[in-house]
Amino acid sequence: MKKLLMMLLAATLSWSAFAQDVATPDGLIIATVREVLAIVKQDKAIVSDQARLLALVDAKILPHFDFKRMTQLAVGRPWRTATPEQKEALVKEFRTMLVRTYTKVFSTYVEPVVEVKSARMLGEDESTVRSVIRVPDGRVVTVDYEMKKNDGKWQAFDVTVEGISLVTSYRGSFADEIKQVGIDGLIKTLSEKNRDVSDVAAAGSKG
Repeated sequence: MKKLLMMLLAATLSWSAFAQDVATPDGLIIATVREVLAIVKQDKAIVSDQARLLALVDAKILPHFDFKRMTQLAVGRPWRTATPEQKEALVKEFRTMLVRTYTKVFSTYVEPVVEVKSARMLGEDESTVRSVIRVPDGRVVTVDYEMKKNDGKWQAFDVTVEGISLVTSYRGSFADEIKQVGIDGLIKTLSEKNRDVSDVAAAGSKG
């Protein structure tokens, strides 16, 4: 799971030249990535500064993900019976988990090459953006983004790497957790994992 997530997030940070009309799903991704990479290029020290890197990812990349829908799809049927407070907590913890994983990409993958193959419209407000990512070790991986237009803006709600969906991958583990300890138990587990990662990052920055 960790390698899968790292690979798909790396793809989002490394799109090659393609249409840049931000009114299109593929153009929006490319424009966002180029802005982020320009910031990193001008201030390379940001890569080793956990707090500033988190802030960059949070401000420039994550607004283009529909975390509420991603969390709803990952949680599955139990989402229907969750209270508004539980739903809010689930979205918050799921988002935090992805934010912290995202920041690792900057130091893990060095300028992979990504080719956009197609952006297939599934109606006026839904699209699948298909791409291929080539990493320095020679691997070639297919990455598909499922995107939907919300209030006139395109957002990703799932990413599929080599046929494996991010949402579906988490759905299984979330279902097992909910079955054993309930929704509050899942929230607690996610919160503890996020806190552990935060503590490790803080310790590393002090060292």
